[in-house]
Amino acid sequence: MARADKVSAVDEIANRFRDSSASVVTEYRGLSVAKLTQLRWDLGEAAKFRVAKNTLVKRAAADAGVQGLDDLLAGPTAIAFVDGEPVDAAKAIKKFARENPGLKIKGGYMDGRALSTSEIEQLADLESREVLLAQLAGAMKANLSKAASLFNQPASQVARMAQALADKQADGGEPAPAESAPADGDSAES
Repeated sequence: MARADKVSAVDEIANRFRDSSASVVTEYRGLSVAKLTQLRWDLGEAAKFRVAKNTLVKRAAADAGVQGLDDLLAGPTAIAFVDGEPVDAAKAIKKFARENPGLKIKGGYMDGRALSTSEIEQLADLESREVLLAQLAGAMKANLSKAASLFNQPASQVARMAQALADKQADGGEPAPAESAPADGDSAES
């Protein structure tokens, strides 16, 4: 018979899977409670880091409709349930894992599919959403400036040509007539 605390733990984990934008599965072999607390601080409000039993996580994942994590659930497992930007949480976990070799990224889950370790690391290597939006805005502004310059160019060329013509007429000179070329049928030696 299932104990009430296990049932509530499965329900809590299943709800976290449903409500999170992503999750990162890690192994924390050899890390102290103080180190795990430091990781929780590093993650801040972006993610909730929870140590859980693999059997409970498997049941919760099945209840939440999350598939593909069974292979990741071996050994001491902790999951970061990402509430905010997945990139920010992935960066924090990757940085912590680099400084603390006891933490290993096993994989994750995002947008309805399981992610490998390399995909989580690629996610961590992306710029944050704000930086990407700023880069996009800068690129768009540059293109708009180019377009405005192109639209102004013909008008400024006409204005410069009109001013040169006016200056020449003011000096008393008339523009030289264009020399006409002989027509196709005419020849200069007739």
